[in-house]
Amino acid sequence: MEEKVVTILNEMSEYLSVPQMKKLQEVMLRVFAEREEEKKEIPNSEYLRMFLDAKAIEGCSERTIQYYRVTVEKMLQQQELSVRRITTEDMRHYLSDYQKINNCGKVTVDNIRRNISSFFSWLEEENYILKSPMRRIHKIKTNQQVKEVISDEDIERLRDNCSCKRDLAIVDLLYSTGIRVGELVNLNVSDIDFEERECVVFGKGGKERKVYFDAKAKLHLQDYLELRTDESPALFVTLDAPNERLKISGVEIRLRELGRKTDLRRIHPHKFRRTMATRAIDKGMPIEQVQRILGHSQIDTTMRYAMVNQANVKSSHQKYIS
Repeated sequence: MEEKVVTILNEMSEYLSVPQMKKLQEVMLRVFAEREEEKKEIPNSEYLRMFLDAKAIEGCSERTIQYYRVTVEKMLQQQELSVRRITTEDMRHYLSDYQKINNCGKVTVDNIRRNISSFFSWLEEENYILKSPMRRIHKIKTNQQVKEVISDEDIERLRDNCSCKRDLAIVDLLYSTGIRVGELVNLNVSDIDFEERECVVFGKGGKERKVYFDAKAKLHLQDYLELRTDESPALFVTLDAPNERLKISGVEIRLRELGRKTDLRRIHPHKFRRTMATRAIDKGMPIEQVQRILGHSQIDTTMRYAMVNQANVKSSHQKYIS
């Protein structure tokens, strides 16, 4: 590179003044240096691969990693720039266009923002970029909707309409423990302690914790296991041979069908988790204990899951204020 610069400067010396020669040398050195840097530059796909590997090491689930992959890949395809050259303005335009093109709500766009922000924050922490372009793009304000929970009557209707003992055991275990669906399908028979009515689950980041189930869940689990003839270590397996471990999608589909059968809206595994948190707080369980049962690292997360019963708020107001 230096030889090329010297050759060009020698040829141009008779046409340019000394200040012009200095400026030409400065520009040429900078441009050549940028070209050399571009040749060495890591492609965006490699940055993404390293980011996803880091998330896997941190203990993120396959589902979460896939969500990161799809979100960031789509953004990088749209930008067509190296991550080192993407600006805050580029990202604002991207999020604005994303919302218009996909006709999605603020909650969805904020989820996209959060995933992309995690990617750029990781790049910054690893010193691949000087500063994340997402720093000045703050959380998108959304309306806080009160999410539905499953009532006691609805739980009874779901129980009555379960067509097999396995589904009945799933409903009661989700309802009494509030575990994540990923934790449910990863449970083994050996994880269950019927004597103490507790089981060990591994949550996000591989964190181990104990959760507890009620007498109904215990009886339904025992009834289900007595019918099993397979040798799978999994707690919940498919109904048909070869009786493989039940997958997340299998639980979701089964509960959705059960909801339709009982004319109940949006019955899904996470609704049981939110219901358990709401019931626990509603009955006076300290929020810190609910946090431990749900496996949340931040208590703010637990508060978002719990919806305090409005009737209890009214009675408390009458007791303490009126």
